[in-house]
Amino acid sequence: MSIEECPGGIDLSVGGLNFWEVRFEADLMKRRRGNFGTFDSLKSHNYRLYMAGQLVSVSGTWMQTVGLSWLVLKLTGSGVALGAVLAAQFLPVLILGAFGGLVADRANKRKLIVITQSSLALASLLLGTLTELGAIQMWMVYSISIWLGVTNALDNPARQSFVSEMVRKKNVANAVSLNAVVMNSARVIGPGIAGLVIYSLGIGFLFIANAGSFIAVIIALLAMRVGELNMTQRASRSKGQLRDGFKYVWSMDHLKVPLLMMVLVGTMAFEFQVSFPLFASSTFHQGAGTYAAFMSFMGAGAVIGGLSAATFPQTSIKRFAITSIGFGLFILIAAIAPSPIWAMVAMVPMGAASIVFISIANSILQLKSDPMMRGRVMALFTVAFMGSTPVGAPIVGYIGQHFGARYSIAIGGVAALFAGAYGLFHASRRPAAIAETTPDAENIKPEGNGSGLVAFSSDYRCRFRTIFQFKHNS
Repeated sequence: MSIEECPGGIDLSVGGLNFWEVRFEADLMKRRRGNFGTFDSLKSHNYRLYMAGQLVSVSGTWMQTVGLSWLVLKLTGSGVALGAVLAAQFLPVLILGAFGGLVADRANKRKLIVITQSSLALASLLLGTLTELGAIQMWMVYSISIWLGVTNALDNPARQSFVSEMVRKKNVANAVSLNAVVMNSARVIGPGIAGLVIYSLGIGFLFIANAGSFIAVIIALLAMRVGELNMTQRASRSKGQLRDGFKYVWSMDHLKVPLLMMVLVGTMAFEFQVSFPLFASSTFHQGAGTYAAFMSFMGAGAVIGGLSAATFPQTSIKRFAITSIGFGLFILIAAIAPSPIWAMVAMVPMGAASIVFISIANSILQLKSDPMMRGRVMALFTVAFMGSTPVGAPIVGYIGQHFGARYSIAIGGVAALFAGAYGLFHASRRPAAIAETTPDAENIKPEGNGSGLVAFSSDYRCRFRTIFQFKHNS
């Protein structure tokens, strides 16, 4: 038996008086190789079903992402309009995201996701039908984008927090990373298919195909073994629950810091749906195929990054910050690429760093939040990551249109560097006593007369650097 997670400090008491405070920094070390398998989460029947459905559905979503951006450019030729459409999709996430998290905490997540996925399918079907009929106008694009945004405000917190119900706690970080692998495998598959479909069948058919892809994930959800789900206790209805969620996160540095980093990076760095079409069309004078290739190469890198994150799951603020810095550097390299080929090469490590960044943030928030608060915490993650787009997308679009697409990409790299510097600054100020949480930590009551909780596990041991501090008691 060995110690897994060591609390922030231990007071050694004699006769009720504290003479020593022993503080320690835990360095978690694996006892044996192979403790974390890259595909451990796939041992869960429900998770396997979900991942299979997600691969089909998200591939369709990425097809639509490429098609919608290209449709807007075809209708308007404006980078600002492109940013405005993204803002229309994500503004509801910003406004309603916290409420969506509360709904996720109160509802049966599996049933809620079935409803939201059905709504997304109907929106895509309508978009495709209008486009195929030649009746599509920009006000329709804006309206359907808002529909998608409202639905995603409910869908994303539910899907994010549902992961922890499908797998054991120790596999949550692994499941989050594998989910990222699937999402980004879809980023490789979807845009590649989108380029072919746009060329051969038209944009409208692409949207209709995406509507059909939602059937896969809906079937997967309905076919799950409900008895094997680790369903968390639902939050009861009471006043002030949204406010409580904000106060909870703001009082916890290990939740607040990654969320603030996500706000900055999400606002400026993850606006590729705006910057990449402009990069392809205005900088390199290429068509939809080059834009799709940019997305696919970045997606290929993200798959590599996701597999790495699944094999070596992390919940460290310091490593999160270092990843942010690496992400920023790769973005800047892509921004100065002299040709589309070199841009694609740079987008592979850029994609890898992006998904490791997202996976670490997601894992930190899922593992270090209270289960009854998890929906609201993950809603704030969604707001930070996606809800920031209404602010970032128009800014990036304006920069791209008036200063050039290279600058619209580079601004994201600078933002990621600043976020990483903030994270490192915070990590350097953290007390040495605070050990990083590990996925299968388990709280038990200690024996003897001490107080507090000590976590034990047979899979890890702690190596201590002890610092003795005298504490005078008068």
